[in-house]
Amino acid sequence: MHDSWFAAIVNKLLAPVVTPLLDALAREPGFAWVRPADAAHPIPNYLAMELLVILITVAAVLFLRSRLSVERPGKLQHIAEVIVEFTRDMNQEIIGRDGGRYVGMIATLGIFIALCNLLGLIPSLETPTAHIQVTLGCAVAAFLYYNFHGFRQHGVVGYLKHLGGPMLAIAIIMFPIEVIGNFGRLLSLSVRLYANMMVGDLLEKVFTGLVPVAVPAVFAALHIFVSLLQAYIFMLLPAVYISMAVAEEH
Repeated sequence: MHDSWFAAIVNKLLAPVVTPLLDALAREPGFAWVRPADAAHPIPNYLAMELLVILITVAAVLFLRSRLSVERPGKLQHIAEVIVEFTRDMNQEIIGRDGGRYVGMIATLGIFIALCNLLGLIPSLETPTAHIQVTLGCAVAAFLYYNFHGFRQHGVVGYLKHLGGPMLAIAIIMFPIEVIGNFGRLLSLSVRLYANMMVGDLLEKVFTGLVPVAVPAVFAALHIFVSLLQAYIFMLLPAVYISMAVAEEH
């Protein structure tokens, strides 16, 4: 696959630094797989697309911060307020009165994934969430986050007991089931998002090539709907996992 224009720029700027670092790491036992196939292009398209989304998000946040206003809020501030309020209300409904504590992470996941999902609509760019590496990375971030708060809420011993269920008599059965289920959430989160975006991208490309105008417009609208829906699901499920991790009763 050829580099997109943005990936080409990123590789041009960072390859002289990234390639030697990966080569040095590849010399360590068990890390040979990190050596880039092309020394001039060590950063794949999907990673460059993630970087582009991060840059867009940071630029938007800095722009918003410089123009925050109580009397005359701009359109971007209205959008940000809607996202924060929506996330806060969802968290409070699912997690409870302490749901506001988790707004930052859940909203960040939603914004990042929504932008990644929508990026493929821009000609010459691609959807990074159509790659399992990206969706798995997001799933790992959510996994570490809700388990961290489980340990924070209950302590190490308390959280392990929490995973064992409400009764000591069934803990020997419940604990391995809960641990396996916990790791299964990584697969559930990552594969669901990856499969939906990969299939959506594929269908859009196929039908865009067959029919020039009307059908591609329909699939673009469908892509937008699926992108926002999958971003919402990726906010909803971690909120549910957090509620289960910090609950006082299993």
